[in-house]
Amino acid sequence: MAGRIVCVVGPTACGKTALGVALAKRFGGEVVSADSMQIYRGLTIGTAAPTEEEMDGVPHHMIAIADPAEQWSAARYVREAIPVIDGILRRGKLPILVGGTGLWMDAVVKGHGFAAGCAGGSVRKELEARLAQEGIGPLLEELRKADPAAAARLHPADTKRILRALEVYRETGKTITAHNEETKALPPRYDAVWIGLQFARREDMRALIDKRVDAMVEKGLLEEVRALLRRGLPRNATALQAIGYKEFLGVLEGTATEAEALAEVKLRSRQYAKRQLTWLRRNPAIHWVFWEKDRDFARALQVSTEILSAAGVS
Repeated sequence: MAGRIVCVVGPTACGKTALGVALAKRFGGEVVSADSMQIYRGLTIGTAAPTEEEMDGVPHHMIAIADPAEQWSAARYVREAIPVIDGILRRGKLPILVGGTGLWMDAVVKGHGFAAGCAGGSVRKELEARLAQEGIGPLLEELRKADPAAAARLHPADTKRILRALEVYRETGKTITAHNEETKALPPRYDAVWIGLQFARREDMRALIDKRVDAMVEKGLLEEVRALLRRGLPRNATALQAIGYKEFLGVLEGTATEAEALAEVKLRSRQYAKRQLTWLRRNPAIHWVFWEKDRDFARALQVSTEILSAAGVS
């Protein structure tokens, strides 16, 4: 029988951390972060990683476990997170996944793994070299012969996925289309109850995001970026491409003022929240709790408790 877990999802700044902690305290759970940037050490302010005070004694996992020079994928996250979740279940506790990286959470719940292939492998390097020399045309034609369905599905500008599809076929002899169809037929690894948070009015979400960005800057986001550079983190590291870090890196490099960086971070954060909601709304299993102008956590906890109790979580 699949292990029972809870997934708390929603766009940035919607209150996932607080609700996850409240549910963990009520149901005897432990929190597993599913945030693609909170995994990196030294990225605390800009990722809104929970503080000790916010954790309120609840064990949290998958936070600040990776060197910021590393590049993590959904596949890497699944490999690391599943043993953590299984360990929580063995201890008789309730795993509560909390995060806004929808792809990672979906991948964990399904638990099927990913098709073979490595971004730093020899096949990928050869394909990237051909892309630089020949452009995407010949590579897309090669994919069309091997995997017509993938070639028809992918836009020529989506070079990353075209290379990935070719890489999978070359390394395994199986098309990525076939791999995806096989994994769809498998049952999920976990029996998940999904709870989503979002604002009823978009303007209220935007206002809270702007307020949160202001708070990050006041707490020292610029100094956090400077500290990462002092540690020798390359400027092209994935961690420094995160929203907030990339913009304030420009301040340190003299390509933007603090005011310009602040405005850009707010804009990109609002755009990211919209993309998060677009992804999450495709999941019909999510039970949505809608905020009004102010977030009412007591009500959200009550509604979430009723949802979980009805699902047999105790």
